[in-house]
Amino acid sequence: MQVSVLASGSKGNAVYVEMDGVRLLLDAGISATRIKKGLAAEGVDAASLDGVLITHEHRDHIAGLVTLSKWYELPIFTRRATIEHMSCRAAIPAERFHAIEGAFRIGDLTIDPFNIPHDAADPVGYRITGSSRCTLATDLGFVTASVQEAIDGADVLVLEANHDPEVLKHGDYPWALKRRILSNRGHLANADAAWALVRMKKRPAHVFLAHLSEKNNTPELAENTVEEILHRQGLDIPICMTAQDRAVHLH
Repeated sequence: MQVSVLASGSKGNAVYVEMDGVRLLLDAGISATRIKKGLAAEGVDAASLDGVLITHEHRDHIAGLVTLSKWYELPIFTRRATIEHMSCRAAIPAERFHAIEGAFRIGDLTIDPFNIPHDAADPVGYRITGSSRCTLATDLGFVTASVQEAIDGADVLVLEANHDPEVLKHGDYPWALKRRILSNRGHLANADAAWALVRMKKRPAHVFLAHLSEKNNTPELAENTVEEILHRQGLDIPICMTAQDRAVHLH
C-alpha cells in the first residue's frame, strides 16, 4: 500500500492511495497542477487514476476538480447531495459523477463511505479495504460511535487534528467562526483525535494527523498533545504530521 498526503489543511486537501493495483485520489482541494506534479513525483500519471473520491463539497476539498476533469476523464464518486451542492457542478460533465450510498468496489478494493458530523450537505469519510486498509476521517465535529467503528481496523489512518481549543478561543477569529469550529459539526481538536486513537481496538501501523489549522494549531502542538495522551495511556503509535504546502508520503 502507498499513501501520499499531497496536501492537508484549511486551504486544500488531497490524498493519494494505491493498493492492489488500484489508484485513487481522495479529495481534489488543491490545483490540478499541484495534483499532477505531486502524483508525478510519486511516479504516477494522473491519467492512470481509477477514481476520485470526494468527501464533501467545501472548496478546500474540490478546488482542483474542474480542471482535473478537463484534463482527464476520471470517474468522481461521492454522495448525491454533495454533487448537488458543488459550486462547480455545472462545469463538470454529468457522466463523470457517480452517486454512492453504501459500500462499492473499484477493482479489487472495497470502498466504504461512512457519515461524518460536519456542516456540509452529506459529508463522508472513506474506508478502503483490500490486502490492507486505509481510512480517511477528517472534517469531524466530533468522533461519533459510528466514526469510531469505521476507523477501527485501519492499517493506515488519516485523522483530523485541526485545532487546540484554547488557541482557537484566544485567537482573532470572529466568534461565529470559533463557534462553528468548536461545534459538533465543525472540526476535531487535537486531544479528541488522541482519544479516538486510544479507543481503537486494533492499533494502526501508521497515523497521519491531518487538516491542521494554520491559525489555531501548529504541527508541534498537535503532535505533542496527541503523543502525550497516547504515552499516558501506555500506547506507542507512529505519528506522521501532514502539511499544507508539501506532500508527506508512506510507502
